[in-house]
Amino acid sequence: MNMDIPLMIFARAPVPGECKTRLIPALGAEGAAALHARLVEHAIQTARASEVGPAGLWCADDQDHPFFARCAKEFGVSLHRQCEGDLGARMLQAFVHAGGPALLAGSDAPSITPQHWRDCAQALATHDAVFLPAEDGGYALTGLQKPGSGIFRNMVWSTREVMAQTRARLRAMQMTWAEPAVVWDVDDVNGLERLRASGLIGAF
Repeated sequence: MNMDIPLMIFARAPVPGECKTRLIPALGAEGAAALHARLVEHAIQTARASEVGPAGLWCADDQDHPFFARCAKEFGVSLHRQCEGDLGARMLQAFVHAGGPALLAGSDAPSITPQHWRDCAQALATHDAVFLPAEDGGYALTGLQKPGSGIFRNMVWSTREVMAQTRARLRAMQMTWAEPAVVWDVDDVNGLERLRASGLIGAF
């Protein structure tokens, strides 16, 4: 089912002390970084398994970090450097780079399945945008038919109001959108326990 829609994944390098910091009390800095690496790998594998289109890793840190290089070699993903600015600016850059229909996800939601990627790709055939809202009030995946800066500009990120505010913007812009499913992510100890119970990435 290759629809040739770019699948973009945002990720940080798994540097101890600089990623998954809220899980350091439970896992230690090294353990939190190792979990982050596993989540990134899982996100890549899930995207590729969807067979929707080519997968690319958008790197928030040094694009030449050994972890990213290994991902490119092992999973065949392209590597791209995120620009400066807030999350909205970096997301806009990725969509502008894609040029046309594209999907973008973070690496913190292991509950995203290949079918989720396929459902979101299909939604873009009849909608301007698509989102997978997260249970915490944000969203874990978004897709656009074409770049729309107004959706992401000056958003207050990492709050429970992100998805609600995004819906308001979409309505104001008279854009159509779909929300095929709600997913969960791993940002805190509760998410860690849910991940362990799910068995999605094996024992951790």
